[in-house]
Amino acid sequence: MAHQADSKRMLDDRGYSGRTLHGGNPAALLEKAVLDRIVESYYWKEQCFGLNEATLCERAAELTFIGGTFGVAQKPTPFLCLLLKLLQLVPERDVVLCYLHQPDFKYLTALAAFYVRLAWEPKDVYATLEPLLADYRKLRRRTREAFAMGYVDQFVDDLLTKERVCATSLQKLPRRRDLEDLDVLEPRVSPLGEEIEGIDEDDSPVEEH
Repeated sequence: MAHQADSKRMLDDRGYSGRTLHGGNPAALLEKAVLDRIVESYYWKEQCFGLNEATLCERAAELTFIGGTFGVAQKPTPFLCLLLKLLQLVPERDVVLCYLHQPDFKYLTALAAFYVRLAWEPKDVYATLEPLLADYRKLRRRTREAFAMGYVDQFVDDLLTKERVCATSLQKLPRRRDLEDLDVLEPRVSPLGEEIEGIDEDDSPVEEH
């Protein structure tokens, strides 16, 4: 019951005194209807109780798919429940980067990327997530009616370009080019750049002697 009471307090902006993101209650980054479904779900009540930064990592390592809500009742996925727990914890940046770059658990990487997109400033979102566009590990995604296959790079591209991902509305990112014009970001170097240069060198004509 204490866990449930803490969840209700987290959802109530009146008198909220915890750690903030973008100047407000982190839970407000998710939609009210989705929040209500999460805190009423079995997974939240039974699997998210008492999680801290270390045990959340262990729980995320057990994930087998990403997704938002599913079924007629729009039940929240474990992935979405753990996202709310991350928002509740507001871990230090070094911890999030550790989640993001550990090599063994791709769904933990995806969860951390989702958190970065919601919680960090645009400059840091681009700088942190763009390297993952070269991560081609497969991801299983739970849709409303079935499962589909995708990849980490596709998921990250969705986070950077779409307005809604996994039943979550995303704050609009400034265009990358605009941030470059303001000298906030350096121009992006494609991870394929060196490969393309190598191909060009291989295709160049050979001089005869």
